[in-house]
Amino acid sequence: MKSAVNLSADSLKKIAGEVGKYPADQKQSAVMIALIIAQDEKGWLSTETMDEVAAVLEMAPVAVYEVATFYNMYNLEQKGRFKLTICTCLPCGLQGSLAAADHLKAKLGIDFNETTPDGRFTLKEGECMGACAMAPVVLVNNKKMHDYMSNEKLDALLKELK
Repeated sequence: MKSAVNLSADSLKKIAGEVGKYPADQKQSAVMIALIIAQDEKGWLSTETMDEVAAVLEMAPVAVYEVATFYNMYNLEQKGRFKLTICTCLPCGLQGSLAAADHLKAKLGIDFNETTPDGRFTLKEGECMGACAMAPVVLVNNKKMHDYMSNEKLDALLKELK
């Protein structure tokens, strides 16, 4: 692996562990998890960070950009400490997610794709999360899904994350 200047030794070790799961000539297969590791460390993926992932995986930077821009789980700009993504697709909307989104907007004082002034929360509108029967669902930092989110449960989640 090439040396890095942006990512920590711990992140590079994690990426190396993921790369080791693939044949030596297919390092690029670890690009998605490498981007997740980088984003977990940095909070978002700057061009510099994506360039470093490309160097570590010995692939063209544009190939890394293609992956990062295709999937909405990657943050290409700085976000709040907690990214809250709520599914607003039709089935979830019919289950109350649109009202839940309105509640979050009112409580946080922001709209979709905005961040609270204190930098704590970013609100995102999500596509299907495969949990329609448990709607409304909120995904926190692309890692933990909360389901059956009533206004009371949304308020408790916000309080817990503060």
